Amino acid sequence: MNSRNWVRLFLTTLAVGGISTAFVGFAVRWGEYGHLFQQGKIGEIVAVLTWLVGVGFIFSLISQMGFFAYLTIHRFGLGIFKSASLWKSVQIVFVLFVLFDVAYFRYKFFQQPGEGIGKYILLSVFLLAVGLLVAYTKKKQTNKEAFVPALFFMIVVTTIEWFPALRTNEESWLYLMLFPLLICNMYQLLILPKLLTHARIAKADK
Repeated sequence: MNSRNWVRLFLTTLAVGGISTAFVGFAVRWGEYGHLFQQGKIGEIVAVLTWLVGVGFIFSLISQMGFFAYLTIHRFGLGIFKSASLWKSVQIVFVLFVLFDVAYFRYKFFQQPGEGIGKYILLSVFLLAVGLLVAYTKKKQTNKEAFVPALFFMIVVTTIEWFPALRTNEESWLYLMLFPLLICNMYQLLILPKLLTHARIAKADK
């Protein structure tokens, strides 16, 4: 992977973060921003859009730091456990623990009087569904060995990146941060093999 491809990955992921946050931001906060469109306040719309894109850039940077940290951790894990199958088992345990944590512990800390655990479980189920979909796509794109690491990255690493919003538990921020992180993480995970292929071809042509 040459520096040109790293720069390309950085800039495109930054753009993905900014654009996705802009769309998600207007969607999850439509009650707050909808009147701007209805009243045709272009200046205020542009100001909000600029702010959302800036926030999206921050989310993208968090996602990229998480991605490169995961690449290091993955190699480190393979070195420690000396067995790909054992390292996969460890990752699955972490995935299950995080899914349980996102549902149960959030419920214990943030439940309102009379509130059930249902919506907390749904968020974990959604995270699992996205993780499985991306991991399956990654497996089809590369090989079956990529499934568990991709699942681990999409669930465990995304949740760690998402922690500031999880801690505050403010609903609009939960979704405003979650969706761009998922999109950026998915993008990086699926685009990396293509960049590596391009790098190998470029090297072979020299």
